[in-house]
Amino acid sequence: MARVSLQNLQKRFGPTTAVADFSLDIDDGELVTFLGPSGCGKTTTLRMIAGFIAPTAGRILVGDDDITRLPVHKRHTGMVFQRYALFPHMTVEQNVAFGLEMHKVPAAARGARIGEALELVRMGHLRARYPRELSGGQQQRVAIARALAIQPRVFLLDEPLSNLDAKLRLEVREEIRALQQRLGLSTVFVTHDQEEALAISDRMAIMHDGIVQQVGAPRELYERPANLFVAEFLGRMNLFPGRAEGPDRFVSETGTVMATDTAPRGATHLGIRPERLRLAAQPMAGGNALACTPQAISYLGAHIEVKALLADGATVTSQLANHVDGGFDPGQIAVGRPAYACFRPQDCMLFDR
Repeated sequence: MARVSLQNLQKRFGPTTAVADFSLDIDDGELVTFLGPSGCGKTTTLRMIAGFIAPTAGRILVGDDDITRLPVHKRHTGMVFQRYALFPHMTVEQNVAFGLEMHKVPAAARGARIGEALELVRMGHLRARYPRELSGGQQQRVAIARALAIQPRVFLLDEPLSNLDAKLRLEVREEIRALQQRLGLSTVFVTHDQEEALAISDRMAIMHDGIVQQVGAPRELYERPANLFVAEFLGRMNLFPGRAEGPDRFVSETGTVMATDTAPRGATHLGIRPERLRLAAQPMAGGNALACTPQAISYLGAHIEVKALLADGATVTSQLANHVDGGFDPGQIAVGRPAYACFRPQDCMLFDR
């Protein structure tokens, strides 16, 4: 285990900048997620840490060691790939042993290390099977065991759950997080799945076009996004373009006036999360209440999603809890029945871009 320091890391492919001046310190035992859309530079950054891609500029430190120019096998990083990367002609045990052989672990020590790693992922009883005889989740557990068997200083995971079905993703996600915390491994986890990142991370780095947009704890990024890109990418957002007029007043382009906690000078967009926007038959006292008409109601299990048309022609989305007390009330909210989109001033987010 060790602290990881990325210092002014850059990667250019010809005229294209894939990663621009990325600096970040990852604490010993911390799990940091790189999150962003395809092509944002998150996997390129991970591969620079692993040693598969050489940076154009900058340094990578693990503990006090500069590993920027070290070959892959000398970095003491354990990598888990999206597509498992298991050898089909090798058994589970042989696949895990391969990583130890590549790191020149003495033969006498390999047996114990293989057994420990397979037990960590609950695959010891299947050590004689081949990858074709395993489910997707079991194959990914073998890949994790192979990475852990070398006792890495840094644990790297490149979208390791993207090939699993929804239920299995959740199960393996929880197992990875539990293992990481149990072993105290400094970990970088790459994903494009926002819910996955929110659930598993100590901190998150949101990337876009090779640039880090914001770094922070999941709650901080979700509730206090630094800019419009972070706000829209991390979760959903009802957005009203317009302008701030005064310290606590925002006017949309269509002339709708909304009260806010603060309205910074130059703000051009007001955002409200769907779960913070409540549809009600009567206006909310002391808050914003915009006349609207529900257009569509979708049952999504734990919550109900309602799309409603405001009087000014804008469309908003509300996510209401699936219960009557403070949530969705079918006796009050129905398609075509006039209602109010209600939200508190303190739940408004203001952005200048």
